[in-house]
Amino acid sequence: MIDETKINIKILTSLSEISQTDWDNCACPESKNGRPIDPFTTHRFLHALEISGSVGAGTGWTPHYLQATLDATTIGVAPLYGKLHSQGEYIFDHNFAHAYENAGGSYYPKMQIAVPHTPATGRRLLVSEEHKNLAQSVLIKGAVELATENKLSSLHITFCTQEEADAGSKMGLHPRLSQQFHWINDSYETFDDFLTSLSSRKRKNIRRERAQATDFGGNIEVVTGEDIKPYHWDAFWVFYQDTGARKWGTPYLTRAFFDEAQAHLRDDILLILASLDGKYVAGALNFIGRDTLFGRYWGCSQDFPFLHFELCYYQAIDFAIANGLARVEAGAQGAHKLARGYRPVATHSLHWFADTGFSDAVERYLEAERAAIDDEINVLTSYGPFKKIIVEEHQ
Repeated sequence: MIDETKINIKILTSLSEISQTDWDNCACPESKNGRPIDPFTTHRFLHALEISGSVGAGTGWTPHYLQATLDATTIGVAPLYGKLHSQGEYIFDHNFAHAYENAGGSYYPKMQIAVPHTPATGRRLLVSEEHKNLAQSVLIKGAVELATENKLSSLHITFCTQEEADAGSKMGLHPRLSQQFHWINDSYETFDDFLTSLSSRKRKNIRRERAQATDFGGNIEVVTGEDIKPYHWDAFWVFYQDTGARKWGTPYLTRAFFDEAQAHLRDDILLILASLDGKYVAGALNFIGRDTLFGRYWGCSQDFPFLHFELCYYQAIDFAIANGLARVEAGAQGAHKLARGYRPVATHSLHWFADTGFSDAVERYLEAERAAIDDEINVLTSYGPFKKIIVEEHQ
């Protein structure tokens, strides 16, 4: 067994301090044989956030990436940030912050292992398979030590995998459950196959919505890879600004991020755009993983009935079925997704607090919250749009 003291932990303030190969060998080793499981922890995505100014000075997200090495070989990395607020996280801890500060403490700054502005489940402790358990342990201990040395209130690991949540829980971090809506591909060959799994009323509603959405008088364009052009981003930036201004005040991503997306992320992206009279009027931005389509942003300059549902949900399902993807993750919140065939699923996070008394109180709160989330998922599932299977008992 390798002694943990032989592992060196380094803090990087920029991804330019580590090669793309060293980072991605831990973040997405499967991409050597195709797409990564998800693109969000790849060097190219996180670097695009950094160099576009979507994280860094003035954003409240200060990079402190972790790199774990053994005999000069990188065996683990983590996207760690210092946070000056709780924006762009989607697993909200505002109640923790209020309680902590009402008790006389300073909740911010805090530390967070996360993909900024991205409520998509994925690996957060990015480790080589050969040294998996050791590297995970070292990364968690390194992050906790950094928070402790700097007298910070807390460390959070958000939208991690259940496996990581279990590992972190065994190390004393508090696991938390949240809930999203995902569409699951039950080996459908066509959209109509999917519709046949729904109750008659829901099936009719979706057909009606699709008919009205596509009758807006324009065209719907689906583009990815080399088919994405700079003018697509000019249009989408307008939509993104409008949605960002209405939902959270200031858009998280800068215009420069979309230039980086055009240069380095096009193969990871699916754009679904609606145009009318030669002008784009609405659009949805998705990222493509190995077996998942991740819906991220939507916006429009004109409102048309049900066009939001068509571009964000139904077109995403069409793409997933056509490309053999197992699921569509439609982002945070939105109970309206349930009626459109998206199912409630649990998401996971981990939380550590320096103050033991506060930590104990949070642990009790999260235990009750987990039970409530479990109940909510069960209730929402029972109210889902799928056909009910009736089992008859014969004497």
